[in-house]
Amino acid sequence: MTRIVLHIDRLVLRGIDRSDAAAVTARIQAELQRLLSASDTAQDIAGAGNRPRVAGKVRLAAGSATRALGTAVAGRIVQGIKS
Repeated sequence: MTRIVLHIDRLVLRGIDRSDAAAVTARIQAELQRLLSASDTAQDIAGAGNRPRVAGKVRLAAGSATRALGTAVAGRIVQGIKS
């Protein structure tokens, strides 16, 4: 079994209402867990080592649900780790 440890030191959520920040963060965590637990993803990122920055900007249409934002951010993080 491959063990993945991911530390996020800073997560900047611009344009997000403070009341939605906890929901977005929870969605990011849930989606990261789902994506990183996939065996093919674990194999792809095994040995990737430390990365100072793995995600860039994520832009969604105004009014997008917090779920969509959390899913998009998590996907960008995993994509950044793989590349």
